[in-house]
Amino acid sequence: MSDQGSALDTPPTSAASLYLTLAPVALVAGVYFAIFLVLRRSQRRYYAPRTYLGSLRTSERSPPLPNGWFNWIGPFWRMPDIHPLQHQSLDAYLFLRFLRITVVICFVGCCILWPVLFPVNATGTGDAQQVDILSYSHINRETQSSRYYAHVFMAWIFYGFVMYMILRESIYYVNLRQAFLLSPFYANRISSRTVLFISVPDEYLDEARFRKVFGDSVKHVWIAGDTEKLDDLVKERDKVAMKLEKAEVKLLKLANAQRIKLNKKKKGGPDERTEAPADAESGSLAARWVPNKKRPTHRLGLLGLVGKKVDTINWCRTELERLIPAVEAAQTQYRAGDYKKVSSVFVEFYHQADAESAYQVLAHHQALRMTPKYIGITPGEVVWSALKVSWWQRVVRRFAVLGFISALIIFWAIPVAVVGVISNVTFLADTVFFLNWLLSIPDIVLGLISGLLPSVALSILMSLVPIIMRLCAKLSGEPSLSRVELFTQNAYFAFQLIQVFLITTVTSSAASVGSQIYNNPGIVTTILSENLPKSSNFYISYFIVQGLGIASSVLSQAVGFVIFTIMYKFLSGTPRALYTKWANLSAISWGSVLPVYTNIAVISITYAAIAPIMLGFATIGLSLFYLAWRYNIFFVTDTNIDTRGLIYPRALKQLFSGIYIAELCMIGLFATSVAIGPLVLMIAFLVFTVLFHVTINSAIDPLLYNLPRTLGVEGESKSTHKEGPAIENGEKDGIPVTKKVSSGDTTVAGKKPGFLSKFLKPWEYCDYDAMRKLVPLDRVDMNSLYTDEIERNAYFPPSVSSGTPLLWIPEDPMGISKQEVRDTSKVIPITDEGCTLSDKNKLEWDTEAVRPPVWEEKIYY
Repeated sequence: MSDQGSALDTPPTSAASLYLTLAPVALVAGVYFAIFLVLRRSQRRYYAPRTYLGSLRTSERSPPLPNGWFNWIGPFWRMPDIHPLQHQSLDAYLFLRFLRITVVICFVGCCILWPVLFPVNATGTGDAQQVDILSYSHINRETQSSRYYAHVFMAWIFYGFVMYMILRESIYYVNLRQAFLLSPFYANRISSRTVLFISVPDEYLDEARFRKVFGDSVKHVWIAGDTEKLDDLVKERDKVAMKLEKAEVKLLKLANAQRIKLNKKKKGGPDERTEAPADAESGSLAARWVPNKKRPTHRLGLLGLVGKKVDTINWCRTELERLIPAVEAAQTQYRAGDYKKVSSVFVEFYHQADAESAYQVLAHHQALRMTPKYIGITPGEVVWSALKVSWWQRVVRRFAVLGFISALIIFWAIPVAVVGVISNVTFLADTVFFLNWLLSIPDIVLGLISGLLPSVALSILMSLVPIIMRLCAKLSGEPSLSRVELFTQNAYFAFQLIQVFLITTVTSSAASVGSQIYNNPGIVTTILSENLPKSSNFYISYFIVQGLGIASSVLSQAVGFVIFTIMYKFLSGTPRALYTKWANLSAISWGSVLPVYTNIAVISITYAAIAPIMLGFATIGLSLFYLAWRYNIFFVTDTNIDTRGLIYPRALKQLFSGIYIAELCMIGLFATSVAIGPLVLMIAFLVFTVLFHVTINSAIDPLLYNLPRTLGVEGESKSTHKEGPAIENGEKDGIPVTKKVSSGDTTVAGKKPGFLSKFLKPWEYCDYDAMRKLVPLDRVDMNSLYTDEIERNAYFPPSVSSGTPLLWIPEDPMGISKQEVRDTSKVIPITDEGCTLSDKNKLEWDTEAVRPPVWEEKIYY
């Protein structure tokens, strides 16, 4: 018995350990927040670019916040969450909504479970101590087994609430998606009217055959082709063009440096500005300031380090005289249909309804031919290499990628398992003889090792995985970047669930109980029922690190700001590089960001009835993440990849994994505690969960990917009525604060529905009509979205529609840039407008008022 007693003395998580984890993280969070408060006032480009940046349309901008230390908090808080839907994208809005829903789930869980389970657990007569007395393990299974009924029924209530929230939000998403995609803003886009068919048989790689299949509703047909040689030509042309641009800028800077040096000798004498005669020799003005031996040069050999040395500007002009006509000839040849066709076809229809019909119909009589089909893919997100993959290669690649990811999970289990073991370092040091020296470490350091170190190490380890997942998605044959993100979201969530949660939980528990069970197998049920809840202690520290440390770093973006400043001021040597860095906003990668928070929610749901204190830390952590991302989405980030909101239902469905794991854990705990009544009730609830899950999947899944015909007809019948303005402020539970007008006109005139009615009846108060009032209506002119050329070239490969780039150099005080523009423009377009060289030999351009020559208006494909 003495062995058993010592074995059961697993050190519990103490309040001191939590403080030791919280203190350094809170300090770091405070520093991050202070950095944010200071830099936000002066660095508008990095902390509020969406309020003014010229590369954004006026309709895409956010209202500026006050510039004080804290007076911005009130206006920021009052901005509605619907703002990103109006000014950015459906994905951005639904990402914020998901974070808010997880906060609601965790907070309501606290309200439901804490008043009941805290007293039930805390008054138990088990051996748990300190924080662990609030968990399941503090109940004595011999004398207090009847208390397990409290856990069962409270789990029924809480997990029933979670399932209802998933159902409610799925209905909300379906109605919002339908309203958004059927709005003029989306319905008239080329991508909404274009279907991509892959694995098309050779006999159907013909425009006439497609028009015969789909009739007069077809507007354009683009048959994908092999553009490998053209891609190489365009790549070489652009490379030489950019090399010429950099050389021109370098030449101007060299000349300007000599002018500045001469002026200093003259003590600020007037500048000598000369205009070269029309018949002047090329480079004659620059030669007055820069001798030939100092002009930009490079070598033609490997990496520019060996081989013949040539004048860069003259060499590039000569090369472009050869490359530009060659590219144009190859592009003309492709447009004429003279190319090797591959088994993918884009078909544009005149109307969205026709495209949806073609998307939903069975296109070919043979298996795996002309399927799968995709709709809503924009030209900029097409993964052109995936279009060449045949149907059988796609099948093989898919299985190979799934096998690789499975192997990756197994491989990654080793370092993650080590992290889990470190979280129980005290027990290991007491049990394993060669680790006894760890006990001599001061308690403060030991607390940091077991609390903070594993959490930080786990966060760093996981940051490497999404890159591999995206590569796997492209190799598997996903045809668009949006599909790549959705693949990554699923794969990375599975990775997070298994690695961050299950593996860490098992190893953390196994480290504590393995030797105990080995020494006395007869106490296995007692050991497991007492120690499994203790594995939640690791995630309390993990939530602290994530909620305070990571959320504050998301808000402050201190590292990103330093990198941006260095790259903009010191590594951007041409006007183009300056403008590109200045105008391009950072984008959120949904596939790698969302699974992290989904997993946090899953962990919280799993431990809700076992260690309910977890819900409190999860509520605080997710709330901080919600506020940090809310600021970034409103004022900082942009959306480059549009999944049409599909990230949201996937994340909602992934919450079911938390419910299933929780139910299985509780079934196991009741089994080890030999509590037959609670065990039977929990099994019954598991069966109910499976039936509920299957039912909502079968009911809602078809609505996630298809648009119904009935709404198209209904929309046309209402098109003659004046549409109300989009809601800009005021949203409660996703419902605009205006009078509800249902499609059946069943509401009582003048009677506003209450909170419970709106919450319990999303199919009525979040229906299509209500959602139509939330979508943007007047952002662009729908009658002139595209020119004939843009529409004709929309789904050509990038190398086919790529035009000769416009070179951009700065204007200099000596007039050299004018001569360079005159000489170089004979070969390639070039301008020196919009940027000047200063007396400090720095590039200067108007970052706010004037759009530079290389600016291109965003096209809503």
